[in-house]
Amino acid sequence: MQNSNQGFLENYFKLKDHGTSIRTEIIAGFTTFITMAYIIFVNPLFLADAGMPHEAAIGATILASAFATILMGLYANFPIALAPGMGLNAFFAYTIVLGMGLPWETALGAVFISGIIFLILTITRVRQAIILAVPRSLRSAIAVGIGLFIATIGFNNSGIIVSDPDTLVGLGNLSDPSVQLVLFGLIFTGFLVIRKIKGAFLIGVVIITLISMVFNIGNATLPIAVTHIIGPPPSIGPTLLKLDIMGALGVGLITVIFSFTFVDLFDTIGTFMGVTRKAGLMDEDGNVPGMDKALTSDAIGTLFGAVVGTSTTTSYIESAAGIEEGGRTGLTSLVTGLLFLAALFFAPLVTSVPAIATAPVLILIGVLMMTDVLNINFTDLTEAIPAFLTIILMPLTFSIAQGIAFGFTSYAIFKTLAGRSNEVGLVMYILMGLFIIQFAFFSY
Repeated sequence: MQNSNQGFLENYFKLKDHGTSIRTEIIAGFTTFITMAYIIFVNPLFLADAGMPHEAAIGATILASAFATILMGLYANFPIALAPGMGLNAFFAYTIVLGMGLPWETALGAVFISGIIFLILTITRVRQAIILAVPRSLRSAIAVGIGLFIATIGFNNSGIIVSDPDTLVGLGNLSDPSVQLVLFGLIFTGFLVIRKIKGAFLIGVVIITLISMVFNIGNATLPIAVTHIIGPPPSIGPTLLKLDIMGALGVGLITVIFSFTFVDLFDTIGTFMGVTRKAGLMDEDGNVPGMDKALTSDAIGTLFGAVVGTSTTTSYIESAAGIEEGGRTGLTSLVTGLLFLAALFFAPLVTSVPAIATAPVLILIGVLMMTDVLNINFTDLTEAIPAFLTIILMPLTFSIAQGIAFGFTSYAIFKTLAGRSNEVGLVMYILMGLFIIQFAFFSY
C-alpha cells in the first residue's frame, strides 16, 4: 500500500521529471509553512482593527491559506503557497474600513470583485501576456528585488535593523539576547546550507525556536500544557458569506477595486516570476509550463478568501524558502496547505514559533536570490537603471508591486529616450500608462 501511494504521488506530481523526491517535497512544504505561519496571527490583528471578530478572522485566514495553497498544488502543480497578503490587509483595514468609514462587509465585497477581475484577466490571458512581455533584465531584477525584500523582512523581524528617526534605519541593540540568538541562527543555518545539509532551513528554525522557548528569549515560552498546543478550531460563522458585493458596487468603490486589483496583480506576477525562475521552472523567454493553472488558482484563492472572510489572498514570497530546500512541484504546496489545515487545531503551537526563529532563513534566502543579478547588463544604462529601480524600491517601499511599477515605467521611458522604442513592445507601453495613472490617482 505504501509503495502504491508513493507511486501515485510520483506520477501525479511528476517528481522524477522535476528532479525531486517525496522526502524533499515534504521537507520543502514544512519549510514554507514555518516561514509564513506568522500570517495566522498577524493577519487577524489587521482584520480585528477593521471590526471583524478576531476568532473568525483567524479561522478565515487559515482556511483561505489552506484552500488556495492546496489548489495551487493539486491543480497547477506548483511549489507556491498562498495566504492573505501583507500590505493588502493593511489597505483593507486602515484605508477602506477605518479611513473611508465603510463596513468590513463592503470591503470584502470589493475584494471579491477584484478576484473576479483577476479571473477574467487570467482566462483572457492578459496576465500571461504581461509576464511574457517582461524583458529579461527585469525578470532577473524582480527575482533579486524579491530576495532583498525577503531579507529586509528578516532583518526587521530579527531586530538587527531598526527604524531610526534621524537616519531612517539603524543597527539594533546587539546586546539584546534575541538579536544575539538571531545572529547565532544565521551562522548555524548558514553553516548547514554551506554543507548542503538536507532540510537546513527547517532544522535552523526548529533549533532557534527550542532555544528561545527554553531560555524565554524573544517572549517565547515553552508550550508545556496541552491547551498551549491543541485547541478547538475557531468558528468562521461571523464572517462566512458576509461579503456585501452590491454594497461595494453601490458606493462606487472604483478606486478601491482598482487599487486591490492593481497591487495584487503585480505582487502576484512579481512573486510568480521570482520563485519560478529560482526553481528553474521558467525559461529565458519567460515561458512556464502550467502558468495558466497557477494564475487561475491564485484568482480563485482570492474569491474563496472573500467568501470565508479575509482580505486578498495572494502568492507568497516565502515560497522561496521551500524552493531553496528543493521543492519543485505541487506536492510542496499540498504539504504546506495540509499544515495550514492542521493549524486549525494546533494554532497555539504554530503561533508559538517566534519571528526571530524564521529571520535567519529569510536573510539567507535573500543571499541565495542575489545570483540573478549576474544576468543584468549593467553596461547598458537603459537596462541597468530600470533594473536597479526595481531591485532597490521593493525593500524601500516594502512593496513588490511598487518596485515593479518604477522598473517597468522607467524601462519604457529610457528605451524611448535612447531611440530604442522597438525594444519595448506594446504591452510595456500600456503598462507604463497604467502605472502613471496609478501613481497620479490611485496611490495609497
